[in-house]
Amino acid sequence: MKATYATLALLSSMVLAACAPSGLQPLEGGALAPTGTDASAKSVDGLTVGHRLMAAGEYELALDAYYRAVSEQGVNVDVLSAIGSANLQLGRLNQAEQMLRRATEYDETFPPAWNNLGVVLMEQGKYGEASRVFRLAFALDSGQSQEIRENLRLSLAKMENPTYDAPEDFRLVRRGPGVYRILETP
Repeated sequence: MKATYATLALLSSMVLAACAPSGLQPLEGGALAPTGTDASAKSVDGLTVGHRLMAAGEYELALDAYYRAVSEQGVNVDVLSAIGSANLQLGRLNQAEQMLRRATEYDETFPPAWNNLGVVLMEQGKYGEASRVFRLAFALDSGQSQEIRENLRLSLAKMENPTYDAPEDFRLVRRGPGVYRILETP
């Protein structure tokens, strides 16, 4: 019985200590604050975190970060394109296609979304539509992107010659934020 009163007294004092004004207050850069931290710094947005996770090959986590970016920034072409790209890397081609089509509807002048949509269409064996999409991406990019140019070349070769000995198993390589290139797998 004596141990129960002691335990009860200890718990009561802990609860009261936690409720005190100095109990659970965050450190405001005082003498006890961790060194090297900037309390005024802003956190990194979900889109940036997602891009970093994509670069690290963590596609499922990147997708979660992109969804978080939607809640932070709202729906925009960058977020839609990023979600489509993450789904593409996860092999979810139908979801990737839906998101990338939404991205191209949202901003018809965004070459990375068109390029990645073309990659999805190539993966699905829709070479004619992929070629059309790559041409549009190439035109919007003014021919600046080597990746889009190479994707267009590959889609034209496959479309013009269905027996072209291009591999059926393509490998996607990330070339910058949200831009992918189709490579042949050995």
